[in-house]
Amino acid sequence: MSTDEYNPLDYANLTKNCVDELMDRGPYTLELDTPFEGAGVYALFYTGKLDIYAPVSSRKAQWPIYVGKAVPAGARKGAREIGASRSLYSRLRQHRESIRAADNLDPGDFLARYLVVTPLWITMAERFLIEHYQPAWNVCLEGFGNHDPGSGRHQGERSWWDTLHPGRSWAEKLVASRKRSEAKQRLSEFLKNHRPGAKMPALRSDPDLFTEDEE
Repeated sequence: MSTDEYNPLDYANLTKNCVDELMDRGPYTLELDTPFEGAGVYALFYTGKLDIYAPVSSRKAQWPIYVGKAVPAGARKGAREIGASRSLYSRLRQHRESIRAADNLDPGDFLARYLVVTPLWITMAERFLIEHYQPAWNVCLEGFGNHDPGSGRHQGERSWWDTLHPGRSWAEKLVASRKRSEAKQRLSEFLKNHRPGAKMPALRSDPDLFTEDEE
């Protein structure tokens, strides 16, 4: 019997609580026809038959391919009072459209779990989930959660995600310096070392992993 003191605010316990709560929700399809209110975190799961994603294909929605957050409108500007928000619902709908736009993906091959979270904890909850699961689209194929940079700002490089899954009209305007074959190789090598159930290294030293999904 362990005699270690239990601290509910310990980093590991907070991570476990967040993961357990999220994984107890749903799963749901990406149709989400009924709007709902709230901000928080979410996870997407691939259930399709693309060979390259076979190691993380998750028909029971157990191993996410991507996790992210949706903060309330005005949160980044320090608004003191934030009214009812549909930011989580809207973010999932945006992701559905990104998947639909890709020439080799289908929204019907994805499931989602989402958790409405007190705004103070949203960013940390997202961090817990990324550290715990190291989803391929967060850690290896960055760019899925990116937004259109806007008119006159398309001088940037096309992301790894858009390289492997082309189709978003605004991403087609970015500089295509990467090849699809390189993206496939990158993903294949990553999945060899990041199998579901394997012990994952911490990612706390890489803040860039936690900025993609700001509203």
